[in-house]
Amino acid sequence: MEEVPEDCPGTGSAQAGRGASCQGCPNQRLCASGAGAARDPAIEEIKEKMKTVKHKILVLSGKGGVGKSTFSAHLAHGLAEDENTQVHQSGSGWSPVYVEDNLGVMSVGFLLGSPDDAVIWRGPKKNGLIKQFLRDVDWGEVEYLIVDTPPGTSDEHLSVVQYLSAARIDGAVIVTTPQEVSLQDVRKEINFCHKVKLPVIGVVENMSGFVCPKCKKESQIFPPTTGGAEAMCQDLKIPLLGKVPLDPQIGKNCDKGQSFFIEAPDSPATLAYRSIIQRIQEFCNLHHSKEESLIGS
Repeated sequence: MEEVPEDCPGTGSAQAGRGASCQGCPNQRLCASGAGAARDPAIEEIKEKMKTVKHKILVLSGKGGVGKSTFSAHLAHGLAEDENTQVHQSGSGWSPVYVEDNLGVMSVGFLLGSPDDAVIWRGPKKNGLIKQFLRDVDWGEVEYLIVDTPPGTSDEHLSVVQYLSAARIDGAVIVTTPQEVSLQDVRKEINFCHKVKLPVIGVVENMSGFVCPKCKKESQIFPPTTGGAEAMCQDLKIPLLGKVPLDPQIGKNCDKGQSFFIEAPDSPATLAYRSIIQRIQEFCNLHHSKEESLIGS
């Protein structure tokens, strides 16, 4: 995982990519190009495009394999159950792939010749595609845009934050597992959010224990030797949105392209997801209300 320098001036600073602490940082060129992004005409174009998207949420993780993409998919499914969430297509831009009437998806996977193709791209090409996904996709009138990001703090994360800077991001949901090796990377991810002034909605502890469906005994597959996400959140003074236990049904439903919420409505994991999604909605609605108040004043 690439680390943010301790004295990082932040992507919005005039010294972005130019300060002494930026020397040797893998993201130096991207930041410098842009004190960088503020002069990129795509920023204003994306701002205009995103006017029809009410809430923008990034899903982050410091470490790979913690279930971030699975959480992103379930978050989108849960939000799409809200009857007020509507998607209206027009004839402009790329059209998302609709898995439900009000749930559209855009992925680099749709642009590959084969599902087995590897994406071997350098930073500029990846950043260019991120720009296209934000500027050229016809998202229509939607309540939520969920951005599933790669692990770590790399060019892709800086690009998303910079390109959406004028459109206002509600915040980031950070996914971790209970063990210390994951929490170490998550602390760096939280530090990244602070550096780029990205609000942290909260942390989700995924794979938090396993309850045997037969004997009902709970086992800690990933023991929280240092207190898990709960202790970390208390230490860093950020919200713990909830804990999602392991459930084999999640993997089965994902493989079949089915909604876990519909197939396993009484699972402890479903109940945990629904509670977490409700807290995210409350955060976003409060954030939106504050912005409207500021604009009104």
